[in-house]
Amino acid sequence: MDDRAQALAHVVRGGTVESVHRGHLVALDGGGSPVLHRGDPDVTVFARSTLKPVQAVAMLRAGLDLDGELLALACSSHSGEPIHVDGVRRILAGAGRTEDDLANTPAYPLGEDVGATWRADGFGPSSLVQNCSGKHAAMIATCVAAGWPVEGYRAPDHPLQESVRETVQELTGDAAEHVTVDGCGAPLYSCTLTGLAHAFARLVLAEPGSAEHRVAAAMSAHPEWVGGIGRDVSAFLSEVPGLVAKDGAEGVWAAALPDGGAVAVKVLDGAMRPLPVVVAGALRALGADVPDDLGRRPVLGGGEPVGEIRAVLA
Repeated sequence: MDDRAQALAHVVRGGTVESVHRGHLVALDGGGSPVLHRGDPDVTVFARSTLKPVQAVAMLRAGLDLDGELLALACSSHSGEPIHVDGVRRILAGAGRTEDDLANTPAYPLGEDVGATWRADGFGPSSLVQNCSGKHAAMIATCVAAGWPVEGYRAPDHPLQESVRETVQELTGDAAEHVTVDGCGAPLYSCTLTGLAHAFARLVLAEPGSAEHRVAAAMSAHPEWVGGIGRDVSAFLSEVPGLVAKDGAEGVWAAALPDGGAVAVKVLDGAMRPLPVVVAGALRALGADVPDDLGRRPVLGGGEPVGEIRAVLA
């Protein structure tokens, strides 16, 4: 992966390139043909939380009965804000379960402000506020709906996770050659970067009423439930009409436009800071009207702008 990577972004300070973020990128047009790439578009990656919308498709197909904001929450890496915590409890209550059934790794809220408040109030790491709790609550609700055991729902050989793997392979078009454990404790399957872009395109192009379309509609309509206050992914969903987008740990992003144009990015060093700039540039290359503020990240000196992060896509 390292030998094939190319520069995706320059960090420019005082007119001089101070740092370089390298990685891989692919942008597909509405017909699925590549129109832009950096590095190796067929590199195999762990897409981390960027795969959550695909996991949600598997859950809907298995009988999960969610739409709207709660389905968006099932696709989220939420900030742990009160609406998110309440939403997780609502998903669990609808399945006759409680937060005690959550098996995701306890953590502090992802949102900086809400995390500080959580700590100041004397609370420790919790599965309820951990950013993947929406997905895990939906997994539990899916097990109840399908008649599968809730206990052990994270195991790779559990029927839920087998269904997720099949759906990942179907929508990406890739064999899940590598299987590991994500930060939240759920199984994680590999795919190629191009496969990830194809999966997001399939979400936006799906027939109304399908599981894929329901996921796309929920995420596009409820940006604050996918991320949270001040989160880049929520800003993109809010400001680019019809966009479906998801961020993931270790420098992964994917997004798709209503016409099926799609982008997938992996930053080699795992940094998240260049992603809004790079994704904005790639979406513009596909003809999207992306507001300037979404693709601008200043570099500060003494609290004042002295440079910027610039996408390298040519």
